[in-house]
Amino acid sequence: MKAMVYRGPYRVRVEEKDRPRIEHPNDAIVRVTRAAICGSDLHLFHGMMPDTRVGTTFGHEFIGVVDEVGPSVRNVKPGDRVMVPFNVFCGTCYFCAKGLYSNCHNVNPNATAVGGIYGYSHTSGGYDGGQAEYVRVPFADVGPTVIPGWMHEEDALMCTDALPTGYFGAQLGGIHEGDVVVVFGAGPVGLFAAKSAWLMGAGRVIVVDHLSDRLEFAQRFARAETVHFGHVNDVVVHLKKITDDIGADVVIDAVGAEADGNLLQHVTSAKLKLQGGSPIALNWAIDSVRKGGTVAVVGAYGPMFSAVKFGDAMNKGLTLRMNQCPVKRQWPRLFEHIRNGHISPREIITHRIPLDHIAEGYHLFSSKLDGCIKPVVVPAT
Repeated sequence: MKAMVYRGPYRVRVEEKDRPRIEHPNDAIVRVTRAAICGSDLHLFHGMMPDTRVGTTFGHEFIGVVDEVGPSVRNVKPGDRVMVPFNVFCGTCYFCAKGLYSNCHNVNPNATAVGGIYGYSHTSGGYDGGQAEYVRVPFADVGPTVIPGWMHEEDALMCTDALPTGYFGAQLGGIHEGDVVVVFGAGPVGLFAAKSAWLMGAGRVIVVDHLSDRLEFAQRFARAETVHFGHVNDVVVHLKKITDDIGADVVIDAVGAEADGNLLQHVTSAKLKLQGGSPIALNWAIDSVRKGGTVAVVGAYGPMFSAVKFGDAMNKGLTLRMNQCPVKRQWPRLFEHIRNGHISPREIITHRIPLDHIAEGYHLFSSKLDGCIKPVVVPAT
């Protein structure tokens, strides 16, 4: 099969790889019909995440058609159109029983925190991802779900990560009716977080970024106020001024680690391959939320020390909530919102790229060229 293959920092290409096979009775093999490039894939692309091995196939957002199933699989069958959450999870452990699918205890021998993630280095279990013609899907009875007949396939694709994660960010914020909500980051997750904040009763939504085209998109798509942090002297002071000198009730960090890393990481990455991420957005969130407010973190941070202003958070009496999104837990409510026309996830897709041209797609997305917000990868099969 054809698959995107990592060959080192800033080097990806399409190669012939062995088609995945059933390795466990509960596996499925899915023929990919749509995949996506996520902002967190850029951490891998830039060589800034630990244990990203040459030969790995990226891609944790994908949908497709079931091609083959193991003998234990009962809930999906060959020919089913399925959407696959980015979490790999067993469905039976202590954490899965609590709906914490992103913290599954049985799918990642390399970490005690995060569970498994498709195509996201061996720190997340070493599972190959969906930027390929075929992908192996473990625990096929609990992860993949048949796409409802009424749902557009690209809406389903956005439901595998970006939309649920944005919605989860707003959910973690515990938004009350009339709350002022600030979202740092106008990428796909930030856009969906801003849109979701309205669904949860926000009275005012403000999106902060430094890319003008994304801020304009946030105004159209999420009906949000916007702040270009490069156009104000101090973004925290500015946010305080426009919130009656009190601060926002809820701030959502949808940025996480800068995908290019900070200076220290660039100096050391060749040896250490570690990225915790400069915590600028998180510290801005702590400073700009009101006392007694809530900071929700759904941006991706790596396993390295980050100088977070924890003392300020403590002294302000803040509630900090965070996690990788347990995608499947969000689906029932999100399906209602999509079916009722409250949100159209595919509206954020700006580019559709053939799998054969995925290297150009990564360059386009990484360099933020041509107004690229969300690129979708289309295999030839």
